[in-house]
Amino acid sequence: MKNLIVLAAVLPFLLLFMMQFTLDQKNSGNIGRLQSYVYTAKEEAKQKGCFTDEIENRMREKIARDFQINQNEIQVEVTKEVQYRVNQFENEGKKIPTRGMIYYRVAVPIEKVIAGNRFFGIKDKENKGEYIIESYTASERLPLETE
Repeated sequence: MKNLIVLAAVLPFLLLFMMQFTLDQKNSGNIGRLQSYVYTAKEEAKQKGCFTDEIENRMREKIARDFQINQNEIQVEVTKEVQYRVNQFENEGKKIPTRGMIYYRVAVPIEKVIAGNRFFGIKDKENKGEYIIESYTASERLPLETE
């Protein structure tokens, strides 16, 4: 009888560990796909010299479809001005050089971070997160004399 009581007390915790592992795998898969989409868009932007509307929209569509969220929930900040390749970066008194660099920041909400959150007293609205990819990349677009 005491084994049954101990099992009844311990089993919910064991199930929560299994649920958390599964949720972590799902979130990890989503984050991996997000990184892939952002990387692909970044590589295209390097060739064009900036993030075009077409590149940004294609990236948004893929992320929204994969995460099953509305495109408005995806926060995107990118360099829209064409940047040209430079042989030497000038700091211009800033932390990161801006001439010849393409900035991008993509933030996607993660709806569920902890499995069984109510069991631990965590409300659903607090059980959310955001995954952010933010960086710079050097432009590979060469300046043409006609531009």
